[in-house]
Amino acid sequence: MPEIADWIDAALRLEASPYRADAERERLGSDLDFYGASVGIVRGTVRDAGRRYPGLSHDEVTALSSELWRRPVFERRLAAVVLLQSHAAELIGTDLTRIEGFVREGRMPELVDLLAVDVVGPMLRALDRRGRARAELVLDRWARDPDVWVRRGAVLAPLRELKSGARDVDRDRVERRLRSAQDAASVVDPVLQDAVARVRAAME
Repeated sequence: MPEIADWIDAALRLEASPYRADAERERLGSDLDFYGASVGIVRGTVRDAGRRYPGLSHDEVTALSSELWRRPVFERRLAAVVLLQSHAAELIGTDLTRIEGFVREGRMPELVDLLAVDVVGPMLRALDRRGRARAELVLDRWARDPDVWVRRGAVLAPLRELKSGARDVDRDRVERRLRSAQDAASVVDPVLQDAVARVRAAME
């Protein structure tokens, strides 16, 4: 997978803008490195990589996501998330371990929210009943985690299903998870409260 990751990296560097990089670093308040490529460029680059290297297996996709994520560069990490997003229906429950690691290191809505809403959510939807039951237990654990970003991920995971009006969403479980996430906090944290507010609005 290093070959594909290197191709994606080179394509992103071609679109680099030092001005945009500085602006994004300041806006996000992050200590990551930035190339200064736009979100649209990142998405387009991942799409082009899929055309250039078609037919990636599940293991190749997940390995590539880790290879992209490994270096602390925002655009590379965003590319890893976009890659998983485009293959969300092919992911399996054990991939939550890898995703949890990304969430713990992501620590910003621009990465964590995409992982929760656009990767974990669709992945859950695609799992069979037993697989989903196991995955939901993992998210229950996330909701009690000391790390507020992991709790945010647990809270936001069902947001897409709720917004779509899916009738089979276990709303009682979602509510319990919201309470668990809030109970695990020693102080009111806007990182969590923002996520809770979005999910409650979708449940109305």
